[in-house]
Parts: sequence; structure tokens; C-alpha cells
Amino acid sequence: MLKNKRNEVNKNKNCINELYDALGLKKIVSLQEFVLEKGFILLFYFKNFMVQITKATMADAPALNKLINSAYRGEGSKKGWTTEADLLTGSRIEEEEIKKIITGKNSFILKYAENEKITACVLLEKRAEALYLGMLSVSPELQGRGVGKELLKTAEVYAEQLKCIKIEMTVISLRHELIAWYQRHGYMDTGKRKRFPVEMQKFEIAATPLEFAILEKDLIQK
Repeated sequence: MLKNKRNEVNKNKNCINELYDALGLKKIVSLQEFVLEKGFILLFYFKNFMVQITKATMADAPALNKLINSAYRGEGSKKGWTTEADLLTGSRIEEEEIKKIITGKNSFILKYAENEKITACVLLEKRAEALYLGMLSVSPELQGRGVGKELLKTAEVYAEQLKCIKIEMTVISLRHELIAWYQRHGYMDTGKRKRFPVEMQKFEIAATPLEFAILEKDLIQK
């Protein structure tokens, strides 16, 4: 594995040197010097050579199914702060549902991949002039690194391309910490509430009946 990493670093070193030339900085002449660079250089390498945010395909469905369920349900999800395990049992989604989203006319899933491994994703669906955002999932072990924020930013780019004037989402109203996180990123709690789906009520284990809070972010410059 270390050998593969060494080859990967050497492969991309010339690209970094070209960037350094453009910025008037010194070149990297050795692998050791490359590894010891701690600031901008490693950040540039991380952002441009290891991470990709792209639309998911049918081939990604099994990995997405595993990721989404691990982020929301079961004991493993409790390693992260977005878990629903104390509120709901059962699966968050099934693989067939994911395939329907991917092949839908107005819906798609963005996948966030590090070294070609999917570690986060988000569902986007165009609904008239709004873009619905849901199922934002980050691997529990990787939460708190800003990955979710990157997906939110990318979702806004797609919203503009699709000529949407706002982004909408639903969040379980009891998840106060998650709602506060979205509010810090520009989303507003509309005060509207939506009943929890009847077919999902059998999975509820919360003491209080669940409902959704409807959040929105206006994309029109005022």
C-alpha cells in the first residue's frame, strides 16, 4: 500500500511543480520534500487528486446503499452525529430505491469519492422551481471534516444550473443539532411541519411521534 501511495505521489508531483512555477515558488525535487510540505501543497493535492464529486451511476447503488444506511441506522451510525438510530429502526433505504432515484427523470445522487471510494452522497431532485435536497450522508468515521459542507456547496451549483430559485429539505423536527447545522449554512426553518410517512411509522422508537420540519434556502440575491 505504501508503495502504491509513493507511486501516486510521484505521478502527480509534476502537476504540483507546474502550479509552483505559476506561483513563482520553488520546485519540489524529491519525494521526501513533497511529503514534508505541510501547508498549501498537501491541501492542493487532497482537493485535486484524491477527491471527486460526481453524479452516481447504477454501478454505485450497492456502495451507496451501504453508506446511507451506515450513516443513519444501526449501532455503527452512532459513531457520527447524524444518526437516527435512537429514533428509528430498520433500513434508511433499499438498493432498489436508490436505482429508481438514479434513473429518475428529475432526480440524481451526487457521490463524494476519495481515492475512488464513495464516502458521502446527497440526493437532489428538481421540483418545479425548487431543488429538493435529501439523504445527505457522510461515513460516520469521516464526519466533522467539512465533507457535508462541500456537498451543500455543490448542490447549490446544480440548483443554479437547473434554474431553481431555492433549495428545500425535510429534517426530523427532533433533530435540533442537525437543523442548527443547516441554519448555519443559510437554511431557514419555515415553521411548516409534515407528517411522518405512515409506512415508516412502524419503525419509530422515539417517545414522541415523529414529524418533519421543512427547511428552505433562498438562492435569489436580494
